[in-house]
Amino acid sequence: GGKGMRIAWNEGEVAEGFQSSKNEAAASFGDDRIFIEKFVTQPRHIEIQVLADKHGNCVYLHERECSIQRRNQKVIEEAPSPFLDEATRKAMGEQACALAKAVGYTSAGTVEFIVDGNRNFYFLEMNTRLQVEHPVTELITGVDLVEQMIRVADGQPLPFKQEDLKIHGWAMESRLYAEDPYRNFLPSIGRLTRYRPPVEGRTERGGVVRNDTGVYEGGEISMFYDPMIAKLCTWGPTRADAIEEMRLALDTFEVEGIGHNLPFCSAVMDHPRFASGNITTAFIAEEYEGGFTGATLDSSLLRRVAAAAAAMNRVAEIRRTRISGTMDNHTRRVGDEWVVTLQGESWPVTIKADPAGSTVVFEDGTDLRVESDWTPGQPLARLTVGGEPLVIKVGKVPMGFRMRLRGADLKVHVQSPRQKALAGLMLEKAPPDTSKFLLCPMPGLVVKIAVEEGEEVQEGQALATVEAMKMENILKAERKGVVKTIKASAGASLKVDDVIMEFE
Repeated sequence: GGKGMRIAWNEGEVAEGFQSSKNEAAASFGDDRIFIEKFVTQPRHIEIQVLADKHGNCVYLHERECSIQRRNQKVIEEAPSPFLDEATRKAMGEQACALAKAVGYTSAGTVEFIVDGNRNFYFLEMNTRLQVEHPVTELITGVDLVEQMIRVADGQPLPFKQEDLKIHGWAMESRLYAEDPYRNFLPSIGRLTRYRPPVEGRTERGGVVRNDTGVYEGGEISMFYDPMIAKLCTWGPTRADAIEEMRLALDTFEVEGIGHNLPFCSAVMDHPRFASGNITTAFIAEEYEGGFTGATLDSSLLRRVAAAAAAMNRVAEIRRTRISGTMDNHTRRVGDEWVVTLQGESWPVTIKADPAGSTVVFEDGTDLRVESDWTPGQPLARLTVGGEPLVIKVGKVPMGFRMRLRGADLKVHVQSPRQKALAGLMLEKAPPDTSKFLLCPMPGLVVKIAVEEGEEVQEGQALATVEAMKMENILKAERKGVVKTIKASAGASLKVDDVIMEFE
């Protein structure tokens, strides 16, 4: 799982990474021995699923593309690969089976390869077990790998031959990690105050949703285990269908109480480079070099969200007037003219409501039909906007909503024209200045304090090491300065934003 793995680009990183790799390997596996190998740039990580019995039979169940990785851990996998042609797939599969037979291997296993831009492939390792991403193989082949493992262990021969194993459709898997994407994917712990995965099985669009998980609402996510808490999988007849099913499933998945990477997975699904299939293991580092700050929605989707917000606000306003008018039997009229503001844009709209929904008319004369059974207070809104499904996680903020979808976290204001004009006169509240403090970015255990009080530190210098979820994180100085006081020591258990040290 990428534990104990580091890339060193210079001599300093060799020394630093060597020690961290030893520490992580010892903590994860009880073995701190190190392998050193050449790092190949711009590779694709493609693996072959094999299944072998005790009678000399071995088949390959095609491939999985696992190139979307962060810190050497897979984040999104798919089957088949959008990159392989039939000849390369056959060559990789046959060599994977040859390897399994050469070592007398039985049961399910995975042979992992690095594939370059010319489809040359190089053996990486063999995992002699069931892989985390095995569901995508099951979804495109119809083979239950766990069942076959049990049958092989019982001495039964494989019930199919290589020519029986065809590729049917396309499958995606998003790994749900307890990691905060807005804090550089640092581990997050806490109680799952809400945990509602999407409904599994066939969807209205003819796809499939599957969720393999081991946590539950009310459960505690601790710092002592790997951060993966679910594997969300979708299937569709084509790659584009599987991606669209994943978009809706991710938006439907409700997780509260911890930081998690659902918004990031949603952003990847919408990324043009991912949609094109032009990916390598460097995708995240290249496309999110400055970290993940949330997705920016395009104008078409923004307009649909604005229409949804206007229609939902009308429902909420009607509810408020009924509540406020119960004592005097007078209900104020809900207006038709509103201004929706989100992602830095304002949209004046007029709402034409009827018993079945609302038609939201924009200033340029275009309109969108909004239909939904959403009622105020529900945290998930399932709507049809402009004839297409839209799923939004909804929270209340003054004069509007917090809306989360497709990797974006939006504060949406719905105001009357008069309220909008007055809101423009309000002052912005400045955030507190924390530049003189080193704050703990995650819940974790302080492994090492690398500086002393009064020491002058340089930009990029290691200040402290914090361990969480079996990963060591080295905190470095963002600028030159002098350490004034150190508030934490090795062995201390810290919460997010606890002060580790203060600078002059």
